[in-house]
Amino acid sequence: MYQGEIERGETPDAARSRDLRPESADAARVDVDGATGHGCSAHDGAAKDATDDRVGDDDLDVFSGAAFVDGVFSDEAFSDDLTADDPFGAQASTIGGDASLGSDGVRVRSGVGGEGSGTGYDSESGGSVDYLVVEDEHDRLEIDEYLCLVYPGVAKGALREEVRSGRVTVDGQRVQPSHRLRAGSVLSASISDEVLLRQRHVDADPLPVLWENDDCAVVDKPPGIAVEPERWAREGACVADGLLAWSRAAADGALPSFRPRLAHRLDKDTSGALLVAKSLESERRLRSAFASGHTRKEYLALVEGVPNLEDGEVMTIDLALAEDVRRPGRMRVDRKHGKPSRTDMWIERRFDGFSLVRCRLHTGRTHQIRVHLAEIGLPLLVDPFYGRRDALLLSSIKRGYRSKRGRVERPLIDRLTLHADTLVFLGSAPTDEQLAAGPAPIPAGLAEGTSFTSGPWVGVRAPLPPDLTRVLKQLAKVRPARR
Repeated sequence: MYQGEIERGETPDAARSRDLRPESADAARVDVDGATGHGCSAHDGAAKDATDDRVGDDDLDVFSGAAFVDGVFSDEAFSDDLTADDPFGAQASTIGGDASLGSDGVRVRSGVGGEGSGTGYDSESGGSVDYLVVEDEHDRLEIDEYLCLVYPGVAKGALREEVRSGRVTVDGQRVQPSHRLRAGSVLSASISDEVLLRQRHVDADPLPVLWENDDCAVVDKPPGIAVEPERWAREGACVADGLLAWSRAAADGALPSFRPRLAHRLDKDTSGALLVAKSLESERRLRSAFASGHTRKEYLALVEGVPNLEDGEVMTIDLALAEDVRRPGRMRVDRKHGKPSRTDMWIERRFDGFSLVRCRLHTGRTHQIRVHLAEIGLPLLVDPFYGRRDALLLSSIKRGYRSKRGRVERPLIDRLTLHADTLVFLGSAPTDEQLAAGPAPIPAGLAEGTSFTSGPWVGVRAPLPPDLTRVLKQLAKVRPARR
């Protein structure tokens, strides 16, 4: 095998017709744009499609300053100018996999891309370039989706803009964000420092998974965590961080095979079942099902007061809702201009002056359950927007109780007393007949933390969180239902 210099715009065949000098593999060199050994973000080498025209035993294929040697993507082209103390070493940690510095000075990543993936130096921009070989499991994946797996902390919109600007190429060619990748293709990603510096670096534990298949999953959302980064607390942990941690844990050190997508939302202080899609197609199907009413959602709400209902009797609350222009971020009943909103409600447990009620949503308006219950005189026991308190103290429900002298009484619960208990959804694509029949009914006595399947329909019930369990035990003890 011999290697030779390939000049700007020259193909390997043209190079062979020149005076090529035999050299050992250890001395392999690539000259691109006069920058020997450097990777470039633009297609400055041979204009060749690497996926369709693989090189032979003695060929050296060149694009974007990288090299294919013996048909395998090689990092040798970058070895001279990358050293252990190079200024871009810190940037190696921005990619999802683990980065290490090889003996030849090239950063090689485990868990990112296929064999031959690595990082080079862009002499034009003064930054690093990540070279990623697309593996079989990511064949036909859209490039913006693939980049979200590689750079999980970067917003998708920012990555799409990097593709449009030409800072990300496929086999040396500029593409659109919707471009579908082929296994074996090589991405050259010169993501700008400005974008990388904006990415999130939040450590989060994977969320508990209650049920999953290849298309979607139901996770157990804890209370007190927003589903996405909050506007005024961008560095705080959120559900999205926990979902990314879950997908990385499932990959076991490799590049994640999916990027979790929220199919719906829960309020920050609401706990319970949250449906997550594993692909764009699954997300679209699930969101469409939510919009068309082909889901069943039931919540448990701990409220003040006891509704005048017999056991098993259902009350339907049909009140239109609209944004409260006088109080931004809140909703109100607006019978004339509001959107139709319907909630079914019945009693689960009775206490003296309080109730645990079950609510089934027929529509999904913002704060729907909270506003509907408050409007009929049954506000959540804890609700700073529509209720009477922002925390529940034992002294407020236990007659004669006083905290110990010199001690500040800690609340039993200081978040919304609302829990997303059960979710029925389409776990797979249904037939027209199955879709027309509507969501499967929830079996009586479905235990917490369990699930059921009926045709394409899947039902999952989330376990009651410890804080609500503690409050219910205290109410049963100090405020039992009157006979």
